[in-house]
Amino acid sequence: CEKDVLIDILTQRCNSQRLMIAEAYRDMCGRDLIMDLKENLSHHFKEVMVGLMYPPASYDAHELWHALKGVDTEEKCLIDILASRSNMEIFQMKEAYLMQYNNDLQQDIDSETSGHFRDTLMNLAQGTRMEGYADPSTAAQDAMILWEACQQKTGEHKNMLQMILCNKSYQQLWMVFQEFQNISGQDIVDAINECYDGYFQELLVAIVLCVRDKPSYFAYRLYNAIHDFGFHNKTVIRILIARSEIDLMNIRQRYKERYGKSLFHDIKHFASGHYESALLAICAGDAEDY
Repeated sequence: CEKDVLIDILTQRCNSQRLMIAEAYRDMCGRDLIMDLKENLSHHFKEVMVGLMYPPASYDAHELWHALKGVDTEEKCLIDILASRSNMEIFQMKEAYLMQYNNDLQQDIDSETSGHFRDTLMNLAQGTRMEGYADPSTAAQDAMILWEACQQKTGEHKNMLQMILCNKSYQQLWMVFQEFQNISGQDIVDAINECYDGYFQELLVAIVLCVRDKPSYFAYRLYNAIHDFGFHNKTVIRILIARSEIDLMNIRQRYKERYGKSLFHDIKHFASGHYESALLAICAGDAEDY
């Protein structure tokens, strides 16, 4: 079957190799491979095959554009991407967004979201998080600010909360979260869940979980997408493609450790046809593990 060949070719190559294939295809056939994939494939299988053809920053930009400009804003997509990307990834994503859609990402976030959720997304989209810097002497002070923000819940306290979570380095936040536990006797995630709600709360928790362990965060998101939403295809596709050359092996490991069944097993149980084959090929792994 030609679709099986297509799956083999596109899933067994890295992104840079796929881009070279697209270039050779254009030279030999005089056609755009992505356009041909869109015209000749359908449904979720098409989404997977087309998604694989984007460079990482362009794929993030593509997903953000559809999350912001679709019929309904897809807040969870915005959270997954902006809570987890590095400064460099955010910079490249904004450049790709501008080139592909002739729009400014931060302006679109500003116009399509609202409240403290919007403010936090805007802060993350600046890509100005400190990197590799930690100051133990200020960790307790930052933790106290977070604790007060969970107690007071005023607009000013919410601003301070998101400023710390969006701008301090991961190394600093590790110490801050430990100090928070010492001060409050409570884990920061539990405190946020108790004190806040809605997408603002989900975004704050996502930032904390990504600071602690990104593979565990994405394992959690995949499990929810597969089990809680009756297989939320967009989320599964987006995470598998976006993390395929970054930390998908670690995500698979965390998934099996935490939920008992492998990611491979759960995809096989819920998906079907060439769509299933494509997802499993990206997920990969040794058959005896499943």
